Amino acid sequence: MASTQVRTLDQISVSRLKGVGAAMQQKLEKLGLESLQDLLFHLPIRYQDRTRVVPIGQLRPGDEAVIQGQLISCDVQLGRRRSLRCKLRDASGGVALRFFHFSAAQKNNLKPGMTLRCFGEARVGSSGLELYHPEYRAVEDDAFEPTEQQLTPIYPATEGLTQPRIRGLCEQALAIMEQQGGLPEWLPESLHQQFDLSDLTSAVRYLHHPPVGTDLLQLSESRHPAQRRLAFEELLAHQLSLVRLRRQQQQHAAPGLPPGGTLTQQFLAQLPFQLTGAQHRVWQEVASDLSQPLPMLRLVQGDVGSGKTVVAALAALQAIEAGYQAAVMAPTEILAEQHMLNFSNWLEPLGIQLDWLTGRLKGKKRTEALARIADGTARVVVGTHALFQDEVQFHNLGAVVVDEQHRFGVHQRLALREKGRASGLVPHQLIMTATPIPRTLTMSAYADLDCSVIDELPPGRTPVNTVLIADERRAEVVERVRAACREGRQAYWVCTLIEESEVLECQAAEVTAQELTEALPELRIGLVHGRMKATEKAAVMDAFKGRELDLLVATTVIEVGVDVPNASLMIIENPERLGLAQLHQLRGRVGRGSVASHCVLMYHKPLSQQGRERLQVMRETNDGFRIAEKDLELRGPGEVLGTRQTGMMQFRIADLDRDGDLLEGVKAAAAQVELLPQNCDGIIRRWLAQGEQYGSV
Repeated sequence: MASTQVRTLDQISVSRLKGVGAAMQQKLEKLGLESLQDLLFHLPIRYQDRTRVVPIGQLRPGDEAVIQGQLISCDVQLGRRRSLRCKLRDASGGVALRFFHFSAAQKNNLKPGMTLRCFGEARVGSSGLELYHPEYRAVEDDAFEPTEQQLTPIYPATEGLTQPRIRGLCEQALAIMEQQGGLPEWLPESLHQQFDLSDLTSAVRYLHHPPVGTDLLQLSESRHPAQRRLAFEELLAHQLSLVRLRRQQQQHAAPGLPPGGTLTQQFLAQLPFQLTGAQHRVWQEVASDLSQPLPMLRLVQGDVGSGKTVVAALAALQAIEAGYQAAVMAPTEILAEQHMLNFSNWLEPLGIQLDWLTGRLKGKKRTEALARIADGTARVVVGTHALFQDEVQFHNLGAVVVDEQHRFGVHQRLALREKGRASGLVPHQLIMTATPIPRTLTMSAYADLDCSVIDELPPGRTPVNTVLIADERRAEVVERVRAACREGRQAYWVCTLIEESEVLECQAAEVTAQELTEALPELRIGLVHGRMKATEKAAVMDAFKGRELDLLVATTVIEVGVDVPNASLMIIENPERLGLAQLHQLRGRVGRGSVASHCVLMYHKPLSQQGRERLQVMRETNDGFRIAEKDLELRGPGEVLGTRQTGMMQFRIADLDRDGDLLEGVKAAAAQVELLPQNCDGIIRRWLAQGEQYGSV
């Protein structure tokens, strides 16, 4: 073990432990366990109390308990499934033990008259209370057999990795931790006192071996001080990492773009509406950032229809007036097309050339577009992730607008930022989202960004009335569509499918369109789905906007960017299958005019408890931030941010919803630890070995 002493626990491979060969190492890697430190932070998901023997007569269904008694009988029973059933009795009562998987040797070893000590969960079976596949061992009837002295941890596991095996490995890791004098303590003593935190080694030791009498409910809810100690440090690591990335960003130079020239004034004068107070405030924040020679990193949040695109256009104009190009990137072709349309209507009258780039642009048109982007003729380039591709070379990219940023992978966004590097300058970044991000996520996931919120809707917008209806009342819903369209309004009918299959979703939309055409022969019905060509989709959308269609049947491709003020009714089938943020986005396609609008959530029975809760939120509020908070609570940060694919925000112990109340303290602690470079490095390395790069986007 001499070499173990000099290496830190994060440097010692699990392969050094007894019983870990190549096959076991692979299984551990599946759980993300590569070093001894990983094992120490692989905390139990729950605990069993094996510290006392419970009289059999006191057992209740659902109890997990240690019992001891005399084996009365042991028989093989033949039924729907062959099983071995043993009767166990003590002075207080009897219980059955049942094994569906057993060997002849096991049966022969269980002899009536012997005393067994068992552990398992009591359930109601065919012959009263039964323990299915309990752990058991023979004991001497009159000898004192000690019970466990601590609660027994149950760890997250994977196939081929049993609880006793994981427990044994964690024991070895804990023993080596003690030999090394514990884990390095990177939090200064002042913080321990200020936030009443225990030392890390004690917290880890406690969580692997809680003593008898520990509050199991507190542990199961992850509210125990030892769990909070670890969550605090993990949140602190993320915070420090983002603060550090922010500092690194500020070391790059960006073009200083002076605000408010002639083009901006002309642009504002030609708009058919006045900016709202919130739009004006956010525009000023963006303009101020762009004028600095440091790269802007600003997140603009605004609910559906709050007017973020106008702010984006003003940012692009500021770059153009300073002699630079601007890029506008959206996650879907439909949204990119919507931006292209808006930007063309606003900027072409000012003599600004725009270009368009998506994966579907091919051949000569593509070559010509690439040439215009490279020589600077194209002042504004709108597109999808095609803008990331290596062959796309900008002449002098000054500002990048990324819409619905959480849908792009981290490396894609990094690639776009690199596009401006040719001149030695990093372009400014304006990130927009109509998915309101809960404050807890803004404070943690976006700590390296400045945040602006457009928190008022343009005048004349009416809140959407949302109703829940079971799909057995489909005929009533169809009549509701007929009535709305007869009054000169338009409607959406959105099809969703549980399978993550675009093909099946499109088929479902086609079938629905056919059925509605038969049920509503007097209506003009259009269809849009993800497998149609961009030109086909655009033609249908244009027809809908131009009131040539009454009803648009669509998949969730219409979630973002479609603006048809005359559409006042939306039907969403199977809304229980979508996230709340997505439902809110879809609902935002109606209520864009001054007429009362309605959204019908047509669900399929039976609804789960969570499904009911989620849809209830949609019915109760149009406030995107409240909906986002609920979405975070129900689905977790990886889902809300769309960051599962990026490895971002995958906390080991902390939970942003549960531990959100720690974030204010974490921010204050970060300001102190940042001044201690060695401590700062230690905390980041402990929790985020690979995780730093994402913040630089």
